[in-house]
Amino acid sequence: MKKKLEKLEKKEKYWILYDVGNSAFVLLVSTIIPIYFKNMAQAAGVENSDSTAYLSYAISISTLLVAVLGPVLGTIADGKNRKKPLFTFFMMMGVLGCAGLGLPKSVIGFLVVFVIAKVGLGGSLIFYDSMLVDITTDDRMDEVSSHGFAWGYIGSCIPFIISLGLIFGADAIGISGTAAPMIAFILNAAWWGLVTVPLLKNYKQQYYVENVSAGGRQVVNRLAEVFGEIKENKKVLLFLLSFFFYIDGVYTIIEMATSYGKDVGISDTSLLLALLFTQVVAFPCAILFGKLTERFQTSRLILVCIGAYFAVAVYALWLDTAWKFWMMATFVGVFQGAIQALSRSYYAKIIPKEKSSEYFSVFDIFGKGASFMGTMIMGISTQLFHTSKAGVLAIAGMILVGFLLFCLQTRSVENRESENHTEEPLTEYRAKRTE
Repeated sequence: MKKKLEKLEKKEKYWILYDVGNSAFVLLVSTIIPIYFKNMAQAAGVENSDSTAYLSYAISISTLLVAVLGPVLGTIADGKNRKKPLFTFFMMMGVLGCAGLGLPKSVIGFLVVFVIAKVGLGGSLIFYDSMLVDITTDDRMDEVSSHGFAWGYIGSCIPFIISLGLIFGADAIGISGTAAPMIAFILNAAWWGLVTVPLLKNYKQQYYVENVSAGGRQVVNRLAEVFGEIKENKKVLLFLLSFFFYIDGVYTIIEMATSYGKDVGISDTSLLLALLFTQVVAFPCAILFGKLTERFQTSRLILVCIGAYFAVAVYALWLDTAWKFWMMATFVGVFQGAIQALSRSYYAKIIPKEKSSEYFSVFDIFGKGASFMGTMIMGISTQLFHTSKAGVLAIAGMILVGFLLFCLQTRSVENRESENHTEEPLTEYRAKRTE
């Protein structure tokens, strides 16, 4: 029976705080940034369908860069005391990129800064997710991971609400409509950086691989070793394949919902308020799903979430009014945090802890690859068919494939357990714990 999570420890709280910090930027990416960019593009004479496509391409480029860099950096980070410096570098890249979003005056300039900020966020999350094995135990991972997403959702609302006040109340405050978003970007960047300080001061890498070299040949050899281990481990391999397909829909819906909503004629105010409501709904629901892992298998709960996201994608095909968008936002809020948190903790429990950064870099490849494919499909389909709904239909198909693959993975695991099969160790390395 899983141990009940009675109280969060300090190191777990500090880890959770980074979700609170970076979620402020994540919320901007799905709300204010698309509206700000599309208004900028419209003023420059760019058509709505093209601006949606350009934003999709920028997101795709940023995810591709992180996917390429991730495995190499993850391999290096599994050496003793290397994880935190790499995490800090990418976190600061994201914070400074977020703060600088209001500076460019051209469409291309804005997209360049946006890509920098997104690469910073994506890179930091590789190391942050892998820290989960260092700050808690296997029987607490589901709930601690869920608390991270939950508090991230509700915590991000604080700078977001202030940002909305600045943007909608610019005239009353006495600032220009151009200055308001610039201040909002700086505010969210400051929030992100400040709440990360406790983690930076107190995190200590517990698991690592001895004598890790940063040389090119050694890194390539270790990456080949990790991919070989994954290929031989059906449990991990099938999970990653299913994750690739179902998380495609999750990330695309999160990142493109606002842009899609504008394309079907929903006002900026309705979009922002509905997505703020999503954050509020996601907070208790993420914690609830974490608690449910005490009674139900994590894999079963993930299947429920995947099925729900398929329903969201199908529902989006009929999205044409504000109240329908509110319905979709509510439904997304129920499952958004749960599917991400449970996927993260489920994966953390089936990989070798001393190679967590390497394995989470592979996890990130599949996640970023899915996001790349999803946003690219969204962009290309929108331009080809002159409607965002063509891309949404393709996304629904990918979620369905992910559901079927996860069913296969779950059945494979259950069959092996019923046969009392003992997994072969994934690695010859021993986990080294610092004193």
